[in-house]
Amino acid sequence: MARLTRSLVVLVGMNLGMAHHAFADEADFLQQAKDRAEIEALLWKYARALDTYDEDAYASVYTADGQFSAGGAATKGREALKNMIVGLEQGRATRTAAGEPNAPMYHMTANHHIEFLGADRARVHSYWLTVFGAAGEATPLRVAAAGHGIDELVRVDGQWLIESRNVRPQD
Repeated sequence: MARLTRSLVVLVGMNLGMAHHAFADEADFLQQAKDRAEIEALLWKYARALDTYDEDAYASVYTADGQFSAGGAATKGREALKNMIVGLEQGRATRTAAGEPNAPMYHMTANHHIEFLGADRARVHSYWLTVFGAAGEATPLRVAAAGHGIDELVRVDGQWLIESRNVRPQD
């Protein structure tokens, strides 16, 4: 039975892209698999909060002093992050009031690679897309932006959070 369990762990690990990592034991492997799932859920929560202009949910995925940056410009701290989302929502409201069509916004993370730097630290390398859905026949779907990003994550009180998200890191 132990041999079968070990074989299943290796096969699952290969499917999760972990075959190149050495695990001290099955508990380490299972913890890292759990952490990966939690990090992926965090990234989904981030995208949904941003796309729905939910400033409280958006700020909640960051540490208290977390920051979002696009190259050199950074927004730091939960209150500033909330204000960033409020500003996006106000821009949308202004466009709507002016009669401009507002397409739904979708932020996507693709081809991510989670690099564990310790038991409570991880780095996520990814490509990202910002897509606007169609807003009627006159406004078709369009890709607004694309790039790559690096997210620094930490576990705080048992919960993975974004310490910094940089969507334009230096190559």
